[in-house]
Amino acid sequence: MKYLEYTPLDRLNNFLCHVNLGERMIKGCLEAYSCKHTGPDKRLSFSLEHEILDYIGKSSDTDSSSPVDSLCSRSSRKTLIYLVLTLYHMYPDYDFSAVRAHEFFTDESWDSFKQIFDTYMFEASKEWMGTNEGNPLLATLYKALDEVVNLSECEIYSYNPDSDTGPFLERGAIWSFTFFFYNRKLKRIVTFRFSCLSNLGFITDGYSNDDEDDDEEIFNDMDI
Repeated sequence: MKYLEYTPLDRLNNFLCHVNLGERMIKGCLEAYSCKHTGPDKRLSFSLEHEILDYIGKSSDTDSSSPVDSLCSRSSRKTLIYLVLTLYHMYPDYDFSAVRAHEFFTDESWDSFKQIFDTYMFEASKEWMGTNEGNPLLATLYKALDEVVNLSECEIYSYNPDSDTGPFLERGAIWSFTFFFYNRKLKRIVTFRFSCLSNLGFITDGYSNDDEDDDEEIFNDMDI
């Protein structure tokens, strides 16, 4: 897969990289990828396909009621592999399991995405309007996505892993969302990650940097 550069996404990324809301900060990132395989992608795709088929075979042998029907379709497996390959490009240091990832992908519609966006990005949208009069953030996002992946032809997925099974949550994160806009005809995916972080992140695990400095002073007075 190949990272694609698009000016409409750059404009949004420049705004979303740091939206300061006082004690909180909104961060967002849009990335576009071509689904055309590179050499490493072909090998990884082959490995993921075998992982899925092996899972289907074991599930059908051990539990006939196992919910693997969607993975039995070649088209569904291909879509899942594209999504997982995209995850690998987003987080190259993390090892994703296709079967495990499948559990966390959810089909979405534009309306369900819009509901989440309107709820969680309300304050960021107000900040955007302050410097972009007459152009709502969601409308600008829709136009950019439509230009890159043609939203009317897109399948939309959200990815919501458990907090302990993914690299998504940064330190101080209050909430986080990851969406995939996949156009099967164009063989193109746009990812949209947005999260809310606490600006009080300097206080972690119950102590601050000042506490650490105090500890150093104490140990400096001790004979070792």
